[in-house]
Amino acid sequence: MRVIRSGSLEERIQAINEVLQRTDPERVAEYTYRLEMSWIHHDSAIEGVVYEPSELVAAINDKVVSDSSLIPVYDEIRHHKAAIDLIRRMAAEPVTEITLDTIKLLYTTLAPEEAEGKGPPRYRKDMPLHRTYFHEIAVPEKIAPGMRELVKWMGDPDNARNMHPIRYASRAHYQMLQIFPFPKHSGKVARLIMNLILLREGYPPVILHATDRQRYYDALRSSADAVANVVQESLTNAVDSAQRYFDRVQGQPDQATA
Repeated sequence: MRVIRSGSLEERIQAINEVLQRTDPERVAEYTYRLEMSWIHHDSAIEGVVYEPSELVAAINDKVVSDSSLIPVYDEIRHHKAAIDLIRRMAAEPVTEITLDTIKLLYTTLAPEEAEGKGPPRYRKDMPLHRTYFHEIAVPEKIAPGMRELVKWMGDPDNARNMHPIRYASRAHYQMLQIFPFPKHSGKVARLIMNLILLREGYPPVILHATDRQRYYDALRSSADAVANVVQESLTNAVDSAQRYFDRVQGQPDQATA
């Protein structure tokens, strides 16, 4: 069965999900592996950290580290993979509200050292002078009330019901990054929350490519709607890539070269 290339984004995603259900599990595992390698690579590059393909492969495949200087790199990759695995499990479970505990769990999965004998992870205590993101962020004393308001907004069924899932997920992500709650990994946590929402709605994960880094930063300085537009484009690109992959798996020529 050829993956359809016409129709709405939702129809194309549904077609890909149907193909995934019919495809050999080994092929699906290979697709998921490639997808998540790309996810970690690009999501880290958004933060200004670029991993070599060999580093990603070695870390994900749990290869022995011969160079001790690479241990922090491998650990960070593995923690990112663990956080992705966590939101996939959460997305497959009965839907529950996203709470502050959910957000803090994702943070400590990315940064386990923040939970080692220190109690609950702490919010950011300062206004960093040197940072990757340059939009306005909350002053420290407004982080806790801002996060409470965010989870209250996400927990309001009217918001989820009255907004398109892409807009809803994008706004949750945007609002979290306006708060920028943690001393590190706030961007990764916000994008993981966005993808948790999308996965629960049957969408593929959004992978914001490194080439879109500046557009993404500009959108964060602009509005939630601007972020949603970047996310929509990234989803469309993800669907196109999935269609090309499964066309190759099924031995059919790529439409672009047919």
